[in-house]
Amino acid sequence: MSENAEIVVDGVRAADHDRYLTALYAPADKRDALFSLYAFNAEIAGIRDRIHEALPGEVRLQWWRDVIAAGGAAGAGHPVADSLNATIAAFNLPKPAFDNMLEARIFDLYDDPMPSRTDLEGYCGETAAALIQLAAMVLDPVEAPRFAELAGRAGCGQAMTGLLLLLPLHRKRGQCFIPTDILAAAGSSPEEFVVGDGGPGAKRAVAAMIALARDHLSAFEQGASALTVSLRPAFLPLALSRAYLTKMENGSPLDGVGRLSALRRHWLLLRRASKGWPAL
Repeated sequence: MSENAEIVVDGVRAADHDRYLTALYAPADKRDALFSLYAFNAEIAGIRDRIHEALPGEVRLQWWRDVIAAGGAAGAGHPVADSLNATIAAFNLPKPAFDNMLEARIFDLYDDPMPSRTDLEGYCGETAAALIQLAAMVLDPVEAPRFAELAGRAGCGQAMTGLLLLLPLHRKRGQCFIPTDILAAAGSSPEEFVVGDGGPGAKRAVAAMIALARDHLSAFEQGASALTVSLRPAFLPLALSRAYLTKMENGSPLDGVGRLSALRRHWLLLRRASKGWPAL
């Protein structure tokens, strides 16, 4: 493994350990490409953690746009950028998908509330769902287009689960990813939700979000039995989502929910990697 490849893999291992584990189930000749996608995702998802002001954050997102648009030697010297451009070229990945992903990540840099469930689903579609579909195109470009709709459902279920796990961090920042219409139905508002204990409607709003994530996860599982073995690694993060949601229902995402144990994660991933999802 080259030095750049090691840096990319180490970055995914540190920033997104769940996806790091799923990539290990992919064929050896596809892993570097998956790691480059996951490293890119970790880079742009973590911009607010590293750059605490919105405008410099937007500048960083624009840098990524320019690097991807230029391809080739653009970004030379940046291990993730070099690796990503090589993957895009090698697997003929659509650059507009990356541009849409970067556009969606602008929302992360500000404290504007998520307006509606439709807006949230759009955000999940341009981020987590797009990443799943790109990974599927790396693994099996012939079969991947057949499962684009399933990737949409999978991405929504996975992303919503992730946002629920990050609730304490987002509330501390004053961010609210729970849609305003869901909060209103629960008797709350974005302003109330991010302050103190979240107010009397907070738990109802969280329960509604968990239910929404479960709806998307169930829709994914209904079609997942048709997934070809070649595409399973792209969807493997979903093997953990239901367990995370169950843990949240038994605890309180508002206060933080511990991650699944390493043994539990390995077992869930191994089972789905080897057997897939049973028909419902």
